[in-house]
Amino acid sequence: MPRLVTLALAAGLLGTALPCARAQVYPSRPITVIVPFPAGGPTDSLMRVLSEPMRKSLGQSLIIDNVSGATGSLGVARVVQAAPDGYTVSIGNTATHVINGAVFNLKYDLLNDLEPVALLPSSPFLLDARTSIPAKSLQEFLAWAKASPKPLSAGTPGVGSIPQMAGILLENLTGVHLQFVPYRGAAPAMQDLIAGQIDMMFDQAGNSLPQVRAGAIRAYAVTAKTRLASAPDIPTADEAGVPGLYATVWNGFWVPKGTPPEIVAKLDAAAVDALADPTVRQRLADLGLEIPPRDQQTPKALAALQKADAEKWWPIIKAANIKME
Repeated sequence: MPRLVTLALAAGLLGTALPCARAQVYPSRPITVIVPFPAGGPTDSLMRVLSEPMRKSLGQSLIIDNVSGATGSLGVARVVQAAPDGYTVSIGNTATHVINGAVFNLKYDLLNDLEPVALLPSSPFLLDARTSIPAKSLQEFLAWAKASPKPLSAGTPGVGSIPQMAGILLENLTGVHLQFVPYRGAAPAMQDLIAGQIDMMFDQAGNSLPQVRAGAIRAYAVTAKTRLASAPDIPTADEAGVPGLYATVWNGFWVPKGTPPEIVAKLDAAAVDALADPTVRQRLADLGLEIPPRDQQTPKALAALQKADAEKWWPIIKAANIKME
């Protein structure tokens, strides 16, 4: 009888232990990825390329939730406030996870309230303009701009965004005057550029190239030291006559502070696997995105780059008195 009691107890304990073991398996349900911009923009496009291969690695679907507003700070706040269990992930970039720290009075600390997960592909910008502008080259565009009786309207995905920083740099290098028009993301700004409602914008190559190839907008230069492999006919700013006009945006994944290291590692591994997939690499190249080396696709590399860019950009932004409440 004691033996039967012992077996019964063992069976009961095993029965209760199994659900606990299953509950500890990550992920056991879909993961929500907060994209802090509207659908259709470059960050959203990058996430949609990565979602399916990451689903295969993780064994769970990735639900993309576009939470736009305040240059991405609203979407990032949603992740900061989420449970640190790996089921809410932030995808963002230089603007959302660096620049916003100097532009807004945030209720969270960008460098300390999130855990870096993986450094993702980066992209230089294209200097785009509406096709009705008669200029065929960057130099002709600048001459046309200087002859204009009013400042050019330049769309940006928000106040203090990297495209606005690129616009300020263009003003400093050439003497042109811009009137910045902030939008709730790159996608609506691009819609207005195509419609001719604004004159120009700096935009990530991945978002611009389909429109350039369709003839909907004109690209005058790449804001990098080398031409894009996916668009070798577009000159660099150096080649086009404005040396030093460099602006690049990098992307990354973050999770709430306190997320267990093993979960961070699993998400990073899924991102690394996705970036190694030949189909993904070709799609990202077609979007004008540059994949970081394998040894840089890490939480440590992302944290170091985020800190370095904060030290670079925050003093410049504060000196220019760019601020949003």
